[in-house]
Amino acid sequence: MARRPEPLPELEQLQALIKRAGGLLRTEVLGEVVHRGERMPIHCLEMGSTAPEVPAIGFFGGVHGVERIGTQVLLAYLHTLIERLRWDDTFSQMLDHVRIVFVPLINPAGMRNQTRCNGNGVDLMRNAPVDATSGAHWLLGGQRLSKHLPWYRGRRGEPMQDEAQMVCRVVQEKLFPHKFSMAIDCHSGFGTRDRLWFPYARTSEPIDCLAEIYSLRTLFRNTYPHHSIYVIEPQSRQYTTHGDLWDYLYDQSKTQAQGLFIPFTLELGSWLWVKKNPWQMLRMPGMFNPIEPHRHMRILRTHLTLFDFMTRASISHQRWRPIESIRPWLHDSAVAYWAQSSKDALAARELRR
Repeated sequence: MARRPEPLPELEQLQALIKRAGGLLRTEVLGEVVHRGERMPIHCLEMGSTAPEVPAIGFFGGVHGVERIGTQVLLAYLHTLIERLRWDDTFSQMLDHVRIVFVPLINPAGMRNQTRCNGNGVDLMRNAPVDATSGAHWLLGGQRLSKHLPWYRGRRGEPMQDEAQMVCRVVQEKLFPHKFSMAIDCHSGFGTRDRLWFPYARTSEPIDCLAEIYSLRTLFRNTYPHHSIYVIEPQSRQYTTHGDLWDYLYDQSKTQAQGLFIPFTLELGSWLWVKKNPWQMLRMPGMFNPIEPHRHMRILRTHLTLFDFMTRASISHQRWRPIESIRPWLHDSAVAYWAQSSKDALAARELRR
């Protein structure tokens, strides 16, 4: 008799939260991933209004199976929101003015296998039908040579992987119909600083809504002056890639969405955890996840401030979005700001040599 695999802890925790919430959440199984005989559901959870005139925000995690901490921080936030629904009247009232969507575990087969790719060997963040227009790094930027090499995009001309299509469907059906929407996709594994990336990943050309992103960045800095732990920047400032899902969805939003859609990627700086505890490199998840219990607990609570800010900023988007007359000036200011930041970072690296 075949031995049943051990339960996937994150999937168990998610299903326990759904059960604990009872009827407080709207839940949907987007589909199942069947891998080595095991059937694993991909859940979508919602709370708040579905009226198109209210804004919406989506939280996504677990795109890369080895980056478990991304799913875990979203489950921590979801736990907090479920508990607040039981006693917090102001939060219940706030939900009349926003739609909140969660897909916390997109790639359960990859998490089961402790791999970046899904069960078919495809990197879901290199899988969209989008090609970089400038200087994508070899391998890192996505490759079609073999699924046995990292960052495999899948075969040219094939449909996107089921998990990637589920993400697209959630964004198209639950975020695009609203007058304003944002998405936050939680990852780990780059650098010693936590980074909040926005498109584009495929080109260094600035995104159309750069003025809005610059305004949002300023709002966060002014609201939380002692919480400046994030480097907020376009992803292409670090490297360019093929097949980025959020590039693809942002470009789709310009013709399909009813309003402005802004996607962000929260890239947790796991190299800092390795720097503080080099021995964790000897453990498979150690390159991408905090191993020490005290550090793990700190990560789970640190980002709740950002998630809460983004939710409230979505609700109040009309208060901080720039008026049309100053958008060109803000756009140029943002281009200059991130260009200068790149020069400063390059100068700092030169000084360390």
